Amino acid sequence: MNNRPGLGRSSRARLALGVATVLAVAAPLSISGVAAAAEPAVPAVSTASTGGGTAAQWTTRTVAPGVEVRTGTLRNPAATPGWTVTVQAAVTSRFGTPAWAVVGTEPWASATVSQLRAAGFEPDTTRVPWPDYADTPRGLMGVRIRVGSYPTQDAAKSTASQVTAAGFRTVVEWTGYDADQPADVENIQVAVIDPRRFTGSVKATHDGNVAQRETTSSVAAKLGSLVGVNGGFFLTSDADGVQGVQAGIGAYNGELASMAVGSRAALILGDGGRHNRIADLTTTVTASADLTTTVTASADLTTTVTASAGRFDRAVRGINRTPGLARNCGLPGGIPTAEPRHDTTCTLTDDLVTFTAEYAHDLPAGPGVQAVLDSKDRVVSVGVRGGVVAPGHTVLQGVGAAADWLTAHAVAGKKVSVTEVVRDADGRRVRLGANDSVISAAPTLVENGRIRIDAATEGVVDPADLSFGYAWANNRQPRTMAGIDRRGRLLLVTVDGRLSGGSEGFTIAEGAAFMRSLGAEQALNLDGGGSTAMAVNGVLVNRPSDATGERAVGDTIQVLPRTR
Repeated sequence: MNNRPGLGRSSRARLALGVATVLAVAAPLSISGVAAAAEPAVPAVSTASTGGGTAAQWTTRTVAPGVEVRTGTLRNPAATPGWTVTVQAAVTSRFGTPAWAVVGTEPWASATVSQLRAAGFEPDTTRVPWPDYADTPRGLMGVRIRVGSYPTQDAAKSTASQVTAAGFRTVVEWTGYDADQPADVENIQVAVIDPRRFTGSVKATHDGNVAQRETTSSVAAKLGSLVGVNGGFFLTSDADGVQGVQAGIGAYNGELASMAVGSRAALILGDGGRHNRIADLTTTVTASADLTTTVTASADLTTTVTASAGRFDRAVRGINRTPGLARNCGLPGGIPTAEPRHDTTCTLTDDLVTFTAEYAHDLPAGPGVQAVLDSKDRVVSVGVRGGVVAPGHTVLQGVGAAADWLTAHAVAGKKVSVTEVVRDADGRRVRLGANDSVISAAPTLVENGRIRIDAATEGVVDPADLSFGYAWANNRQPRTMAGIDRRGRLLLVTVDGRLSGGSEGFTIAEGAAFMRSLGAEQALNLDGGGSTAMAVNGVLVNRPSDATGERAVGDTIQVLPRTR
């Protein structure tokens, strides 16, 4: 299908990202003439223009041997975005509730256009095709209906009020976020870390506490980081659990601190960033209660007989999260779905969760049972939920049938061991060492050197529910992305959006095309939106989109100098 929005190999991607591709591929992330690391960072500047009036200006600086940061602004004076009024379609969500979508079916569009004209409006329609995701339909996604084009948001709001008064549901939108026309401004940061030359380390970090939020730049400044970017998805509302906790797999200093959401993309930073890869990861965690007992069989106490009550296993379904609440879903028995679903909190009536010392927060309280284990996995106490995780201890909390299991099998003085297994999509076990990190988000962008976006599988869009995920994936947004090129270099990329500094951002498909243009053999999308941030030498270098400034996030990726 021609003219799919945002495809890496389509005319749309060439139009929007052509100049970025020319600059990135023609000069593949290495520009001579920059200042040496020991000298003041005086960036080199390059300016280029292509047909259609698009121009780009890039500055490059070497932050340390093997670490470069490129800053670029792409401008397209030919692009003429403005404010408009979009008429929304009434739909039924995946789970049967009424919802609204910005695209609808052809019959809906035909009827709505007639009604708008009868009400005195002159609507425009656009057929919106599916982007080239690997796991969604081809062809028409739906039809978008809009009324007018306005130079200011207030002018569009005035018309929206009139359309709403006529009986239609409306939303005011900036057309520069649309995938079917070029962006006029994109502000991009690209950090390139070459493990063959860089003597420091790259690691994911939550700064010692999974249950807190800190800004990327503050963590970078505290750690003396050369480059830092925000990391994976995390909780932002108390209604979903404790803010800052990861909503997906996270491992820091080789220790698993949160579990996977189904099978989702993750960045594995092996050996302090020396050996990196991207893979879909799953986690299996098991609690095993050993109720073996030894009793004395002879009167002189010289002979003993061992009586075994058996070993009892129970699946642990979460690490360091509130029992009964699973952000982004992806767990068997989850309500309303067992599949990964972005920005959705599923509930679980039967849930066993383990808490580690990295959970520096009050433990969740409420119905259920709690078992406290010492450093040798022996049960110290069993009782009501609450308190804190003491140093050197682990806590298991259960609700529903899991609480019954703890009551029956967590016996004071006996062992309850917890084993953890991480596997990739090929079933291979991923063993974590002390210098390994894992950070996760969604979806996969590039695989084996080809654009391959598994947006539906990883739960960021739903082909059967256009009220879900459309703006998140198919409109331009601030993005943070990570990739690995064929030379093993780690690529950390941010693009500002939501008109911060005039920048509009990337769609998911545009982000994939850009990462591929940099030479990425593998790439994934990290957390974005207001979380998107990059710090260089502890100083924020991009413009986050939140009105309040840089957002505090759950975890970050930090490029750290060698310590002596």
